[in-house]
Amino acid sequence: MDFFSIHHLLVHIPLGTGGYDLSWIEALGTLAGLVCIWLASKEKISNYLFGLINVTLFALIFFQIQLYASLLLQVFFFLANLYGWYAWRRPRSETNNELVVRWLTVPKAINWALVSALAIGLLTIYINQVFAALSSLAVHGMKLLGISVAMPQLQPDAYPFWDASMTVLSVVAMVLMTRKYVENWILWVVIDVISIGVFAVQGVWAMAIEYLILTFIAANGCRLWMQKAGAVGSRSRP
Repeated sequence: MDFFSIHHLLVHIPLGTGGYDLSWIEALGTLAGLVCIWLASKEKISNYLFGLINVTLFALIFFQIQLYASLLLQVFFFLANLYGWYAWRRPRSETNNELVVRWLTVPKAINWALVSALAIGLLTIYINQVFAALSSLAVHGMKLLGISVAMPQLQPDAYPFWDASMTVLSVVAMVLMTRKYVENWILWVVIDVISIGVFAVQGVWAMAIEYLILTFIAANGCRLWMQKAGAVGSRSRP
């Protein structure tokens, strides 16, 4: 199991203050995430296999560094990947056809925008309490599984609005991707750009470069799916 330790380093990247130690588990998890996004941009169902690998490895990372709220979010993404795999394979009962790439209808787009804005606002205000509650839930859950863990000492969030935005939009984007809505790629581009800014400000340049690569992949995915879905004006039925 030492291979999956965050202390099993692959390389020291001389970027930023003091550089960045890249572990094998983070490197493999990141690579799986990049492959997942690239395959999804090509509308390949195999993206979900790499998505499952990505979230599993990152859950192990978050467990080791005691970010239990983030670990719990990986559980959600794990389940979302399983559902997406199922949904992309399953014919739609009313048409007996597989899901097709399409735009949200205008009412649905407005509803998603309002719900996202409200969720971001609330999470910005209560982000410390929410992540503390999620961490506590994760700790109790792991204890029930016989895993010996202690509640970590949580620090106040340094960027509450941006962290809230990335969290909420990531959940929304994942849900939209499982249903093959074009808008998921627009959200991923926004999330990646925010991530680049946050990591750059923190001096974590290796992660900033990683998300720069993800931005280009997501932008290309947006372009490809827009071509498949047609013009924005011709919104399809749900």
